[in-house]
Amino acid sequence: MGEPGTDERREGSDETEGEVVLTLPEGMRGAFKEPLGPLYTEGEALLSEVEGSLIAVGDVVTAHLVRAGRIPDVAVVDWLTERDAVSEATRETLEGIESERIEATNPAATVSRPALSALREALGRERPVLVVVDGEEDLLTLPALVAAPVGSSVVYGQPGEGMVHVRVTEEVGDRARGLIDRMDGDHEAFYAALEIDG
Repeated sequence: MGEPGTDERREGSDETEGEVVLTLPEGMRGAFKEPLGPLYTEGEALLSEVEGSLIAVGDVVTAHLVRAGRIPDVAVVDWLTERDAVSEATRETLEGIESERIEATNPAATVSRPALSALREALGRERPVLVVVDGEEDLLTLPALVAAPVGSSVVYGQPGEGMVHVRVTEEVGDRARGLIDRMDGDHEAFYAALEIDG
């Protein structure tokens, strides 16, 4: 998950702002420095620990997993890595994934209703789905952790360190909810968009 970026909305994004349900308070940025699970630098080693469905949040993470031989059941990407455009090789790997595609807008340092709806829809499909975010996907790890089935795996990138593998348990879900509840915004709308109890 790393540290989410600053909220730099483009002009004319008032409609998108109306769809934002949570925003990250400045004082919470440090809460995401500690990985929520074990770190891996090799995709093969990480995949050997995956037993259920696989949800990847992040472009480079997704590309690593695909190259290691597993297309995630749900992959959330934004064509960026640490605020810069992904490499051509990473983009080619992602574009080459045989999957359905859902697009959603999610401004930096926020969680939006369209992104939550896209994630919920992707988790309900049988074929692999690539969720392409216009904006930033960093904070979407948290809704993935509360919406994914127990026993599944959520993988996200820890900048400069590697890939974090989180096996979804009730305890992990509670920890994610604790972070979500510390964010600013409409928590009821957040859980309603995912169609789960808050």
